[in-house]
Amino acid sequence: MLTVRVAGFLIINPRAGDERPSADELRDEAERRGVTTHVLQEGEDVAELARSAPEGPLGMAGGDGSLAPVAEVAIERGVPLVAIPFGTRNHFARDLGLDRDDPLGALESFAGQERRIDLGRANGRLFLNNVSLGVYARLVHRREHHRRRRAVLARLRALALLAQQPGALGLRIDGVPVSARVVLVANNAYKVDLFSLGERERLDEGLLHVYSAEGLWPGKWEERTGARVEIDSRAGWLPAAIDGEPERLDAPIEFTVEPQALRVLVPKR
Repeated sequence: MLTVRVAGFLIINPRAGDERPSADELRDEAERRGVTTHVLQEGEDVAELARSAPEGPLGMAGGDGSLAPVAEVAIERGVPLVAIPFGTRNHFARDLGLDRDDPLGALESFAGQERRIDLGRANGRLFLNNVSLGVYARLVHRREHHRRRRAVLARLRALALLAQQPGALGLRIDGVPVSARVVLVANNAYKVDLFSLGERERLDEGLLHVYSAEGLWPGKWEERTGARVEIDSRAGWLPAAIDGEPERLDAPIEFTVEPQALRVLVPKR
């Protein structure tokens, strides 16, 4: 009896981005390479789809917010994750070294080489990139959504958002009061300025980096590092964005890092 080898399983979110190639083109190219695909339908659960996949690497074609549920299942099943940039931001794919404007080329990862990278958790919930708290959840991601627009216009938008929410968050970071309106907890270190996220040079440092900015018009970041960080709020909760997805997190929030807990595949160099 002839056994057909499955190179992997790819879930495609057709609503993640609005640029070419289309979901159909991505599906056709993946299947040409021997990858089984599933185009996500309205109301389907990404994690359940991943759990029902055949043996082999698990891939997700979507934005940053689509990846965490599939990464969690990949860890459960002991298989590698394949990230295909197919959304608006695709920071994770960029930091893996992929061309985030070339999802078809990223399919080479299914036959690529394996790396082990860190992952973060916020109250147990997995994140690959970062968790932003307060106004920063809106500030950075709005600018990134318009990353092809002029930088001056994007900076003015960010300043306007800060002006709309002048109050500090009322935080304590590891028990120390912090007068900040802008906080970012990152899985490994970012190159940052106040209005945008740069790249991460490493994904296996094994540390969280906490960036906070104080004042009505913040001009610089204060940075802390550690394998575990607790952030509390006098309100008992905080507005957040987890890998760009809006959430409300109950405080205190325990942030932890799991060094090299996630296997990923990238194209061979």
